[in-house]
Amino acid sequence: MKKLSSILMIATVGLMFQACNGNKKDSTSSADSVNSVKDTTTTGKTGIAVVADDAKFAVDAANGGMTEIQLSQIAATKAVNDKVKAFAAMMVMDHSKAGGELKAIAMTKNITLPDSVNADSKKAIGDLSKKTGADFDKAYIDKMVADHKATVDMFESASKSLKDADLKAFVDKTLPTIKGHLDNINKIKAGMK
Repeated sequence: MKKLSSILMIATVGLMFQACNGNKKDSTSSADSVNSVKDTTTTGKTGIAVVADDAKFAVDAANGGMTEIQLSQIAATKAVNDKVKAFAAMMVMDHSKAGGELKAIAMTKNITLPDSVNADSKKAIGDLSKKTGADFDKAYIDKMVADHKATVDMFESASKSLKDADLKAFVDKTLPTIKGHLDNINKIKAGMK
């Protein structure tokens, strides 16, 4: 009986390790998980000072910003079109600034943000980095148009639904810049046809 118990115990521990290793989360999922278990009814070091949807927005916005920075850092060196390079430099500067502002708000609200981009973003970054020349420029521009359309939609929705005044102020301050990026990249795209 002792032998059977030992075998079952070893098997259980082995399955637990396998389950943990097979279910690796990316940084965004990990941040969402950490935020979801924080107590939303308190503030301070142990509690989160915003509702769950506001924390989820902050995590998604942080991931999007980091993704834009990494894609644009690649474009700053690989793009062949000078307008694309200038746009990429602007993206790094603007998204770095916005990311810093978001981090400061998250810190005061005890929101955990991702420390790296999620798996989908890593794939997009990897796919883009394999391209060269005019193919790279086209792929980067197409990605920027699609991402900025989605980000404008996300920020417009957040402007209406966020409960936290500081996050809402960040959204309302940042949204015109994102719309400007979309207008700028659409003009670059139209000029390259």
